[in-house]
Amino acid sequence: MTNPTELTISRFIAAPPAAVWNAWSIPANLEKWWIPAPIECQVVTLDLRPGGGFVTRMREGSGDFQPHVDGCFLEAIPERRLVFTTVLTEGWQPAEPWLALTAILTFEAQDGGTLYSARVLHKSPEDSDKHDQMGFQEGWGTAIGQLAALLE
Repeated sequence: MTNPTELTISRFIAAPPAAVWNAWSIPANLEKWWIPAPIECQVVTLDLRPGGGFVTRMREGSGDFQPHVDGCFLEAIPERRLVFTTVLTEGWQPAEPWLALTAILTFEAQDGGTLYSARVLHKSPEDSDKHDQMGFQEGWGTAIGQLAALLE
């Protein structure tokens, strides 16, 4: 039985975990794939340490950048695992996000590449359903596909 507050997605990427980590840990690289094209991503803060900030903005066309993620990293193990949440911001400051979630990202070495997995936890089944209906599989799947295209 699946957890009603959890959404998951995985994909094999034909690149080593070090390459996947570099795509996550360098702002200019993250901007290339983190949001489904043609929406543009801007990385404002990417402090990969517990308590470090994670802030991205998005823009469609020539409009202004709008909020996307304003969160906090809970764990950062190079080339293996990243965990962030939107219920805290940099320095462990409590937040009230439009969608509360905690994302657990793993980069597992497998068959000469990386099994990239995202496990996204929500505070309630209703929030999980809301995120799913917003297009979780399509949106996160597209972003992971862009990551694979960048690295393969």
